[in-house]
Amino acid sequence: MREQVEKIINDEIQPALFLHGGGVELVEVTDDNIVKIKLTGACSSCPGRQHTVEQFVETAFKEALPGISKVVLENQVSDELIGQALAILRKGK
Repeated sequence: MREQVEKIINDEIQPALFLHGGGVELVEVTDDNIVKIKLTGACSSCPGRQHTVEQFVETAFKEALPGISKVVLENQVSDELIGQALAILRKGK
């Protein structure tokens, strides 16, 4: 399944997002066919990123691979970075 998902990303999704200065990275395809992705470039900070995932990315996957149950946009900030930011904020108090 992962290979099929990567093909859809490379052939359909990536070229469209590239036109907007962004991209997508595959994080994981779970055992229950949930595709987890991260948006990159301009797409990662776009206010419409969730809409892009729901209306474009998820639709592309479900049309090509009906077994895909949903697409999840992973947190754009790592847990490590969040922890560092919290530590800095706590020191300021």
